Amino acid sequence: MRRFAAILAGVALAAVLVVGLTQAGGDSDSGTPERRFDLAQAQRDLAGAPAPLAALHEQSAQLLGGGRSAFRKRLAELKGYPVVVNKWASWCGPCRTEFPIFQSQAVVQGKQVAFLGLNAGDSRDPARRFLRGAPLPFPSYLDPDEDIAKTIKAPANYPITVFFDRRGKLAYVHQGGYRRESDLVDDMTRYLS
Repeated sequence: MRRFAAILAGVALAAVLVVGLTQAGGDSDSGTPERRFDLAQAQRDLAGAPAPLAALHEQSAQLLGGGRSAFRKRLAELKGYPVVVNKWASWCGPCRTEFPIFQSQAVVQGKQVAFLGLNAGDSRDPARRFLRGAPLPFPSYLDPDEDIAKTIKAPANYPITVFFDRRGKLAYVHQGGYRRESDLVDDMTRYLS
Protein backbone atom coordinates (compact mmCIF):
# COMPACT_ATOMS: atom_id res chain seq x y z
CA MET A 1 0.00 0.00 0.00
CA ARG A 2 2.84 2.39 0.84
CA ARG A 3 4.56 1.63 -2.42
CA PHE A 4 1.37 2.37 -4.36
CA ALA A 5 0.96 5.72 -2.54
CA ALA A 6 4.59 6.64 -3.32
CA ILE A 7 4.12 5.80 -7.00
CA LEU A 8 0.88 7.77 -7.11
CA ALA A 9 2.57 10.78 -5.45
CA GLY A 10 5.42 10.58 -8.00
CA VAL A 11 2.98 10.53 -10.92
CA ALA A 12 1.06 13.49 -9.46
CA LEU A 13 4.29 15.46 -9.00
CA ALA A 14 5.34 14.73 -12.59
CA ALA A 15 1.93 15.89 -13.86
CA VAL A 16 2.18 19.13 -11.89
CA LEU A 17 5.67 19.78 -13.26
CA VAL A 18 4.59 19.13 -16.85
CA VAL A 19 1.57 21.45 -16.55
CA GLY A 20 3.66 24.16 -14.87
CA LEU A 21 6.42 24.02 -17.46
CA THR A 22 3.90 24.04 -20.29
CA GLN A 23 2.17 27.14 -18.91
CA ALA A 24 5.47 28.91 -18.28
CA GLY A 25 6.55 28.33 -21.86
CA GLY A 26 4.64 31.28 -23.31
CA ASP A 27 2.30 30.99 -26.26
CA SER A 28 2.10 27.23 -26.67
CA ASP A 29 -0.76 27.45 -29.19
CA SER A 30 1.35 29.04 -31.89
CA GLY A 31 4.47 26.95 -31.35
CA THR A 32 6.56 30.13 -31.48
CA PRO A 33 8.28 31.85 -28.58
CA GLU A 34 6.75 35.04 -27.20
CA ARG A 35 8.01 38.16 -28.93
CA ARG A 36 9.25 41.04 -26.84
CA PHE A 37 7.14 44.17 -27.25
CA ASP A 38 8.87 46.76 -29.42
CA LEU A 39 7.89 50.17 -28.02
CA ALA A 40 9.72 52.12 -30.73
CA GLN A 41 7.81 50.23 -33.44
CA ALA A 42 4.55 50.77 -31.55
CA GLN A 43 5.19 54.51 -31.46
CA ARG A 44 5.87 54.51 -35.21
CA ASP A 45 2.62 52.59 -35.78
CA LEU A 46 0.74 55.17 -33.71
CA ALA A 47 2.13 58.19 -35.60
CA GLY A 48 -0.59 60.39 -37.00
CA ALA A 49 -3.00 59.89 -34.10
CA PRO A 50 -5.20 62.87 -33.15
CA ALA A 51 -3.43 65.32 -30.82
CA PRO A 52 -5.00 64.21 -27.50
CA LEU A 53 -4.09 60.58 -28.25
CA ALA A 54 -0.67 61.47 -29.63
CA ALA A 55 0.06 63.22 -26.33
CA LEU A 56 -0.50 59.88 -24.58
CA HIS A 57 1.81 58.07 -26.98
CA GLU A 58 4.53 60.67 -26.35
CA GLN A 59 4.39 59.68 -22.67
CA SER A 60 4.65 55.95 -23.36
CA ALA A 61 5.80 53.83 -20.41
CA GLN A 62 6.07 56.87 -18.13
CA LEU A 63 4.82 57.04 -14.56
CA LEU A 64 3.01 60.34 -14.05
CA GLY A 65 2.30 62.09 -10.78
CA GLY A 66 -0.22 64.75 -9.95
CA GLY A 67 -2.85 62.61 -8.26
CA ARG A 68 -6.57 62.95 -8.79
CA SER A 69 -6.46 66.46 -10.21
CA ALA A 70 -3.95 65.55 -12.93
CA PHE A 71 -5.88 62.40 -13.78
CA ARG A 72 -9.22 64.28 -13.96
CA LYS A 73 -7.62 66.93 -16.15
CA ARG A 74 -6.34 64.21 -18.51
CA LEU A 75 -9.79 62.59 -18.70
CA ALA A 76 -11.29 66.00 -19.52
CA GLU A 77 -8.73 66.46 -22.31
CA LEU A 78 -9.78 63.09 -23.72
CA LYS A 79 -13.50 63.89 -23.99
CA GLY A 80 -14.65 62.88 -27.44
CA TYR A 81 -12.61 59.67 -27.29
CA PRO A 82 -13.43 56.45 -25.48
CA VAL A 83 -10.96 55.74 -22.66
CA VAL A 84 -9.70 52.43 -21.26
CA VAL A 85 -7.99 52.67 -17.86
CA ASN A 86 -6.06 49.62 -16.67
CA LYS A 87 -5.28 49.50 -12.93
CA TRP A 88 -2.14 47.46 -12.30
CA ALA A 89 0.71 46.86 -9.86
CA SER A 90 4.17 45.42 -10.42
CA TRP A 91 3.60 42.72 -7.80
CA CYS A 92 0.31 41.55 -9.36
CA GLY A 93 0.66 38.27 -11.31
CA PRO A 94 -2.58 38.62 -13.32
CA CYS A 95 -1.57 42.20 -14.20
CA ARG A 96 1.68 40.90 -15.65
CA THR A 97 -0.21 38.23 -17.59
CA GLU A 98 -2.56 40.73 -19.26
CA PHE A 99 0.07 43.39 -20.08
CA PRO A 100 0.78 41.96 -23.58
CA ILE A 101 -2.94 42.24 -24.35
CA PHE A 102 -2.94 45.95 -23.44
CA GLN A 103 0.32 46.53 -25.31
CA SER A 104 -1.21 45.04 -28.45
CA GLN A 105 -4.64 46.65 -28.29
CA ALA A 106 -3.18 50.06 -27.45
CA VAL A 107 -1.35 49.88 -30.78
CA VAL A 108 -4.27 48.42 -32.76
CA GLN A 109 -6.88 50.84 -31.32
CA GLY A 110 -4.62 53.71 -30.21
CA LYS A 111 -5.64 56.12 -32.97
CA GLN A 112 -9.31 55.97 -31.92
CA VAL A 113 -9.25 54.92 -28.23
CA ALA A 114 -7.30 56.45 -25.35
CA PHE A 115 -5.46 54.04 -23.05
CA LEU A 116 -4.22 55.00 -19.60
CA GLY A 117 -2.54 53.00 -16.88
CA LEU A 118 -3.13 53.40 -13.18
CA ASN A 119 -0.26 52.05 -11.08
CA ALA A 120 -2.01 51.63 -7.74
CA GLY A 121 -0.96 50.18 -4.40
CA ASP A 122 2.63 50.02 -5.61
CA SER A 123 5.96 51.77 -5.08
CA ARG A 124 7.58 53.91 -7.75
CA ASP A 125 10.85 51.95 -8.14
CA PRO A 126 9.31 48.47 -8.63
CA ALA A 127 6.74 49.98 -11.03
CA ARG A 128 9.47 51.74 -13.00
CA ARG A 129 11.54 48.53 -13.22
CA PHE A 130 8.49 46.59 -14.35
CA LEU A 131 7.71 49.12 -17.10
CA ARG A 132 11.30 48.93 -18.36
CA GLY A 133 10.76 45.21 -19.00
CA ALA A 134 7.13 45.51 -20.16
CA PRO A 135 6.66 49.02 -21.59
CA LEU A 136 3.21 50.31 -22.41
CA PRO A 137 2.55 52.60 -25.40
CA PHE A 138 0.72 54.96 -23.02
CA PRO A 139 1.43 56.53 -19.62
CA SER A 140 0.41 55.30 -16.18
CA TYR A 141 -0.55 57.54 -13.29
CA LEU A 142 0.92 56.82 -9.87
CA ASP A 143 -1.79 56.04 -7.33
CA PRO A 144 -0.08 54.49 -4.28
CA ASP A 145 -3.03 55.09 -1.95
CA GLU A 146 -5.69 54.30 -4.59
CA ASP A 147 -7.15 57.81 -4.45
CA ILE A 148 -7.60 57.92 -8.23
CA ALA A 149 -8.92 54.35 -8.24
CA LYS A 150 -11.64 55.29 -5.74
CA THR A 151 -12.58 58.31 -7.85
CA ILE A 152 -13.18 56.14 -10.92
CA LYS A 153 -14.92 53.39 -8.91
CA ALA A 154 -12.14 50.82 -9.39
CA PRO A 155 -12.36 48.26 -6.56
CA ALA A 156 -9.35 47.45 -4.39
CA ASN A 157 -8.51 44.16 -6.13
CA TYR A 158 -6.16 43.76 -9.13
CA PRO A 159 -6.22 44.08 -12.05
CA ILE A 160 -9.20 46.27 -12.85
CA THR A 161 -10.10 47.83 -16.19
CA VAL A 162 -12.42 50.83 -16.29
CA PHE A 163 -14.12 51.98 -19.51
CA PHE A 164 -15.29 55.55 -20.14
CA ASP A 165 -17.45 56.48 -23.12
CA ARG A 166 -16.79 59.42 -25.47
CA ARG A 167 -18.62 61.79 -23.13
CA GLY A 168 -16.34 60.83 -20.24
CA LYS A 169 -19.04 58.84 -18.45
CA LEU A 170 -18.19 55.59 -16.67
CA ALA A 171 -19.42 52.78 -18.93
CA TYR A 172 -18.11 49.56 -17.34
CA VAL A 173 -15.74 48.19 -14.71
CA HIS A 174 -14.10 44.84 -15.51
CA GLN A 175 -12.79 43.03 -12.46
CA GLY A 176 -9.90 40.62 -12.88
CA GLY A 177 -7.39 40.08 -15.62
CA TYR A 178 -8.00 39.56 -19.29
CA ARG A 179 -6.76 36.17 -20.45
CA ARG A 180 -7.52 36.62 -24.13
CA GLU A 181 -7.17 39.65 -26.33
CA SER A 182 -10.55 38.89 -27.87
CA ASP A 183 -12.20 39.38 -24.46
CA LEU A 184 -10.81 42.92 -24.19
CA VAL A 185 -11.86 43.62 -27.78
CA ASP A 186 -15.37 42.35 -27.01
CA ASP A 187 -15.66 44.63 -23.97
CA MET A 188 -14.37 47.60 -25.93
CA THR A 189 -16.93 46.93 -28.66
CA ARG A 190 -19.75 46.43 -26.16
CA TYR A 191 -19.06 49.39 -23.86
CA LEU A 192 -17.31 51.96 -26.01
CA SER A 193 -19.36 51.88 -29.22
